[in-house]
Amino acid sequence: MPKHTAIELFFVATGLAATLIIVSVAAWAYPLARREIEVSGWVIAAIVVALGIAPVRRAWLKDRHHG
Repeated sequence: MPKHTAIELFFVATGLAATLIIVSVAAWAYPLARREIEVSGWVIAAIVVALGIAPVRRAWLKDRHHG
């Protein structure tokens, strides 16, 4: 996998992992709000992916054109 694209995908994966960890701990710490915390986690995960699309695309184009 090209270098710049791999780095950007790593950042997106790291953001998703951090979201998972934070949501898991929050749901464990406050079980009465588990459903709301999980829904919020899904929304945050979608936002992380959405914010990562443009940088990944730019990195992919850069790798494709510059080798």
